[in-house]
Amino acid sequence: MKVLHVVGARPQFIKAAPVGKALRAAGHTEVLVHTGQHYDDEMSAVFFRELGIPEPDYNLGVGSGPHGWQTGQMLMRIEEVLLAQKPDWVLVLATRPTIHHCSDSLQ
Repeated sequence: MKVLHVVGARPQFIKAAPVGKALRAAGHTEVLVHTGQHYDDEMSAVFFRELGIPEPDYNLGVGSGPHGWQTGQMLMRIEEVLLAQKPDWVLVLATRPTIHHCSDSLQ
């Protein structure tokens, strides 16, 4: 089964480590998507390194900005990944806006 696994901020990186490991151990294909909401080394890369999280397959690079801008960028970029990957499942370990944007992209 192909699982699109979406993360975006520090608390979700911590959750992503054991979840991703379990998905891969069970034989599922994990496609890791980083929204880029937390993007500097101290808020992002350090967690990937220290927790052994693989490099994301996609980094949407959304960054920070006004809510409307972030919403539009995330919707467009997540939709592109969904259309390209056609996952069986989408797992969103992310902030409320990211969950909202992912669910809108699935419609």
